Amino acid sequence: MSDTPTNTLQYRVDGRDDAPVLVLGPSLGTTFHMWDRQIPELTRDWRVVRFDLPGHGGAPAEPFTSVAELGDRLLATLDSLGVPRFGYAGCSLGGAVGLDLALRAPHRVASLALVATSPRFGTADEFRQRGVIVRTNGLEPMARTAPERWFTPVFAGAQPAIVDWAVQMVRTTDPACYVSACEALAVFDVREALGGIGVPALVLVGSEDQVTGPAEARTLVAGISDARLAVVPGASHLAPVEQPAAVTELLMDHFASTVQDTSGTLIVPPYPAAAPVPPAEPAAPAPAAVPAEAGRPDPYDRGLSLRREILGDAHVDQALADEAGEDFQALVTRYAWGEVWSRDGLDRRTRSVVTLTALIAGGHREALADHTRAALRNGLSPLELREIVLHTAVYCGLPAADAALRVVTRVVEEETTPPA
Repeated sequence: MSDTPTNTLQYRVDGRDDAPVLVLGPSLGTTFHMWDRQIPELTRDWRVVRFDLPGHGGAPAEPFTSVAELGDRLLATLDSLGVPRFGYAGCSLGGAVGLDLALRAPHRVASLALVATSPRFGTADEFRQRGVIVRTNGLEPMARTAPERWFTPVFAGAQPAIVDWAVQMVRTTDPACYVSACEALAVFDVREALGGIGVPALVLVGSEDQVTGPAEARTLVAGISDARLAVVPGASHLAPVEQPAAVTELLMDHFASTVQDTSGTLIVPPYPAAAPVPPAEPAAPAPAAVPAEAGRPDPYDRGLSLRREILGDAHVDQALADEAGEDFQALVTRYAWGEVWSRDGLDRRTRSVVTLTALIAGGHREALADHTRAALRNGLSPLELREIVLHTAVYCGLPAADAALRVVTRVVEEETTPPA
């Protein structure tokens, strides 16, 4: 185990010091112990480095902003160990790290195994709402539903001790780090970049995985030039736990045939700094009705990205679909979001407070609902939202605040109620 500075990760090393290095990355909500059942076999031929996500398994609670930042922390950890090149296998979020490294640091990755992984995980709105639920309710809703996401019903019924272990992993995760992982996955999308992966890849998926299943696996295989698919029968999302023997054999065969040596002197070029992955589906070119001022960059794209991040893709897509209001939407995106919301003078929480107050005063209930959702995503709690309404009752009038409270209460209930 390691004492970890903030730019590195908690890790464990097993196996001979002179063996080639294989790195194993965990899924969101798990610890590196999800790979325990692979270790006896893998360490016969490999020096295995496992790492924990920030705030998982007792690791320092240092939230991250993107999958790329997490990849940078992993590379810094491997640098500290003197590991110049390595094979990499990751599950789910751990697999996303592998995709990122294969694209940004191909000189470091000798071979890749992607377990229960997708080039894009669900939708941005889904992960942002999950973050809202965790901020409001803690991790108990995620812990309670983990077994049905991670295991087949047959396995869960036959292995209650493992199910309890899985639930406890989630419960002991730092909520802020879990939320930061959700936000990182919300913007992760490498579908258009898969052709740039030049290392051999094994894409491994459980046949019963309802989270990132065979369809997502086939997208990876179709996009990566040197990739093969392995579907593990009788396994769901945590296939290494549910079907350890099958997964271990597949990993050993893949890495034995693709990685011979990861030793050498650590001399590598600087790898790019972490940066958020751009949105999955760039918007159509901005309408020209509201031109940018001469000599200044057009803030439209910046505004559209921020508008999607705060209000959600579904809301923005619906607004932009109104062809009759195309010019108006361009104005809102360019000036409200690209010019004002993106300024550094106030943080997002404060801007949400100001916006909610103005909307309550003006009686704009539909917009109030949209910005109540945005405020939850920006980190305001339901209690803080109720305090805002109470405060506006004094300065904006009781009728306005009463109507606003009904809207805010409804939206909070919709957004923070955990899945059944």
